[in-house]
Amino acid sequence: MSKDTFWSPSGGKNNRIFTSLQEAYDKLQCIVDNSYDGIYITDGNANTQWVNPAYLSISGLTEEDVLGKNMWDLEREGIISRSGTLLAIAQRKAVTLQQTFRTGKRALITSTPSFDDYGDIMMVVTNVRDMTEFYALQEKYQEAQERYSTEIELARKQVLEGADLIAADPNTLSVLRLVERVAILDTTVLLTGETGVGKEKFARYIYKNSARREERFITVNCGAIPPNLVESELFGYEKGAFTGAVRDKMGLFELAHRGTIFLDEIGELPLEMQVKLLRVLQERQIQRVGGTKPVPVDVRVIAATNRDLGEMVRSKNFREDLFYRLNVVPITIPPLRERRGDIVPFADAFLEELNRKYGFKKEFTTSALQAMEEYNWPGNVRELKNVVERVVILSTEDKICATDLPFCSQWSPIGHPVLRDEPIDLKLEVARFEDHYIRQAYEKYGNVRDAAASLGMDSSTFVRKRQKYQQLLQK
Repeated sequence: MSKDTFWSPSGGKNNRIFTSLQEAYDKLQCIVDNSYDGIYITDGNANTQWVNPAYLSISGLTEEDVLGKNMWDLEREGIISRSGTLLAIAQRKAVTLQQTFRTGKRALITSTPSFDDYGDIMMVVTNVRDMTEFYALQEKYQEAQERYSTEIELARKQVLEGADLIAADPNTLSVLRLVERVAILDTTVLLTGETGVGKEKFARYIYKNSARREERFITVNCGAIPPNLVESELFGYEKGAFTGAVRDKMGLFELAHRGTIFLDEIGELPLEMQVKLLRVLQERQIQRVGGTKPVPVDVRVIAATNRDLGEMVRSKNFREDLFYRLNVVPITIPPLRERRGDIVPFADAFLEELNRKYGFKKEFTTSALQAMEEYNWPGNVRELKNVVERVVILSTEDKICATDLPFCSQWSPIGHPVLRDEPIDLKLEVARFEDHYIRQAYEKYGNVRDAAASLGMDSSTFVRKRQKYQQLLQK
């Protein structure tokens, strides 16, 4: 057997790997040179012995820069920013670190020491994986996540603008999902719902999420314009059209050109104006009062009403053809009593806004929030906002209790409304109200501290009121 014949450890001629030392070297060089990863090999003293083409490509260095050089010198001269080889020699174990090269490429390097039979380091092999694309994708992902979070936050702020639109209740979320689908389509929308549900806020949400969001949003309260001025307000007039028309005036439809016009309380529009509005919606042009030439207008129309337009059509108070022209996409906004999950978020948002405005630090107690949740809110969100503002201004304590609410005399925690036509001992009713929650909290938590905290009061106040009401109600 030739001494230059190489065998695998398992033995046997069929397991022969190399026939000569030169063949072994050539094949090893082929493997290293064709490795996708960069490979950097030093001896046990950190002298560079071998680098492959992949390393030179990643690092931007040449063989002349590194071959035969010691890693200490390369690091000191700044040719290598940080040497994994030196760390591996110092720590006598494999180390992994990130490295950025002069090419701008970022790599993950792992330097692994190899030991001889005496425990001395005979060489260090460093694998260099080009992670530039991976890090770039990672950064893009993080940027996308941040952008997504920012967009979500902006959308949330847009929804909560002025603390007038909250979508926490499933019923509201269902409506909002429909609104979002409609917003991107340039179609006419009819919003219906009771007074104070926030129809204008939903209209603004549609506008802000539409392709016309960079243009004007014009709001028209059809019920607030005197009947004899509706036409001139909506369509404008020419100079000399009537007494006082000393100059041309552009109407609201012209002002809204390329934007959105919100016709609130459309059910209040006089019948003779309904005909002219229908013509505008059909022909997409207006004619000023006293004018002879039609003026093209490109507007998206969002209408709203708290009235039953279908019933108005049947009673001949609203034109059927205009109703169908407006009722392309009808969206009904539920009253606050049907979206009770929005009540507390609304109240908290209004309170936060008022605290910021007046420099207060007021907060609602559990009893106040429960009372608001159980109240039917005939005036809807508008009434809720007014009530919150009233109690914030008039309450003398930082803790706002149920007894501070103006409708408290109609509400009790046990669910029995106080009859208005009976004499009321208000002091006694307040005592019963607070005593109910104090006892309920103590039964639930079993100790004064936690019970008091659940009601938003300190322990001493809790004990004092508990004793007071026990004595008062036992009389």
